[in-house]
Amino acid sequence: MALRFIGKDPESGDHGSPAVWVDEDTKDLLVQGRTADDQTTSESSKDVPIPDHESVIRVPKRMIPLLREALRVAESD
Repeated sequence: MALRFIGKDPESGDHGSPAVWVDEDTKDLLVQGRTADDQTTSESSKDVPIPDHESVIRVPKRMIPLLREALRVAESD
């Protein structure tokens, strides 16, 4: 597996931060973010059940440019 680091939350400083990678083999996106609180998880599971091996994460709006870049990389040949 070769992960390409796209970037991290510019406001996170030196702390653990939301970040985005692209798996260069599968083109999957990997996203590190805050684990959603119980209320958010409960609300989101109304639409799609959340299996025990999955999580809902919250990514700050300010990271949208990084997600766009990750999608561009994943869609490129």
